[in-house]
Amino acid sequence: MAVKVKAGGKIVIGLLVFGALAFGYLRFKDQILPQGKGANATSATGVSSECIRVGVNTWGGFAGGQYMNGGFKPSSDSRLQKEFGVCADFIVLDDPAQSRETWKADKVDLLWGTIDAFPTEVAGLAANEPIALFQVDWSRGGDAIVVRRGIESAADLKGKTVSVAEMTPSHTFLLWMLDAAGLTINDVKLDLVASGIDAAAHFKAGQVDAAVVWSPDDQDCISAIQGSKVLTNTKQATNIIADVLYVKKAFLEKNREKLSRLVEGWLTGNAELNANPARHAEVAKILAAGYGQPVDFCATAMANVRFVTHGDNMDFYGLNPEYRGINGEDLYNKMTAVYKSIGKAEGKIPNWRVISDPTFIENLKVAGKPGQESERAATFSKATVQESKAKAVASKPVSISFLSGSAQLDENAKYIVDEKLVDLAKGFPNSRIRLEGNTDVVGSRGSNIGLSKARAQAVASYLSKEHGFDLNRFVVVGNGPDKPVCEEATPDCYAKNRRTEFQILE
Repeated sequence: MAVKVKAGGKIVIGLLVFGALAFGYLRFKDQILPQGKGANATSATGVSSECIRVGVNTWGGFAGGQYMNGGFKPSSDSRLQKEFGVCADFIVLDDPAQSRETWKADKVDLLWGTIDAFPTEVAGLAANEPIALFQVDWSRGGDAIVVRRGIESAADLKGKTVSVAEMTPSHTFLLWMLDAAGLTINDVKLDLVASGIDAAAHFKAGQVDAAVVWSPDDQDCISAIQGSKVLTNTKQATNIIADVLYVKKAFLEKNREKLSRLVEGWLTGNAELNANPARHAEVAKILAAGYGQPVDFCATAMANVRFVTHGDNMDFYGLNPEYRGINGEDLYNKMTAVYKSIGKAEGKIPNWRVISDPTFIENLKVAGKPGQESERAATFSKATVQESKAKAVASKPVSISFLSGSAQLDENAKYIVDEKLVDLAKGFPNSRIRLEGNTDVVGSRGSNIGLSKARAQAVASYLSKEHGFDLNRFVVVGNGPDKPVCEEATPDCYAKNRRTEFQILE
């Protein structure tokens, strides 16, 4: 979202917003607590306790904590209070600028954020020493890219006008999809807006070719514009937008035990919601009362997230040596580099170790309890003919050099695979990937087809052996010289045609 926040006298543009902030129904609410209310106050229910004040926005991913709290306000009858001995007060802060000022003024203790967009604002918050305390959820459908008729893949976005809220998870999602197509942000024309709501409005008005929007606005968009469709969403890009709650380091040091009990209760709620989706109808009523939204809207919001467990947090904080997927440090470092490269991450960006405390997660007492296991990695059976011919959402051409007549990856080729392909494969862990080998026209067509398939297979085998991807996930194709990207009989054209296509399938 293109917003401004004062940080140490400097205006920092672009605070992070959750991937599906209000799902198209964002409300800006003035709920900054007056001085003295909250941390040591007596609640409306008569509970006298040092309540932890949790700043949230209108988003379904917080439901585990609100469910265990029996609502948004403190209650002596809540399971958080009875089973974990902790009082929580949920305060809705949808305006990003307001929420950050509230947190800096010590009027909330925990505050919403996403790791992917955190590099765009962390320098402005550094004086308060923010710590990403725990992961709350993964966005799983809350963010979507809608496109007009004629746009069939991310590559077709080149030269098109795309509406997006800058320096937010929407922006992150767009950057990932462009990278998956071998494009950069400079290859599209940006229509910068304040929120996903505005992006959807511009799309429905026919002002743009594509837009990064929030569910359920994606369905409204395709209903409004004939022939339009959802190109992709975070049900495919499942491990890109990670929601967290962060806290000041000083508050964590003084309240570690109390915060531990809060998070233990919260993750207990997450596990129960994962295990019993039928319970969502009950919890949707809690969210509807707290957010002032319809019950069905809140039920949809919960359906668009993965409520993470203690095991997921162990993975996220790099504490599980067997985990091979993308983690918090991967996301933070990648997006720091990406946002810096386009001039959207200013100032000195703290190292991941400075903004995280893995020991907090490691020492929680929910380890090993039912439902606290890590999310299982997707497994794939051998692709059917139909699956192998599925449309590609994005296709990234990568030049990988082989010795003449060879399908052996050298160390430089492995480096290119590591740099160009691995993160994309991790960010879309549930999608099949097609690897298409291509050659120039030198030599016989038959030998080139066999060689190109062997080279694509070498990439698949390396990704499986070195990075732990299921080998059945990959569809390997050898095109030989049959799909050139240029036709000239020049060394430069030949080099362009000797490529491997990395395709994310629908």
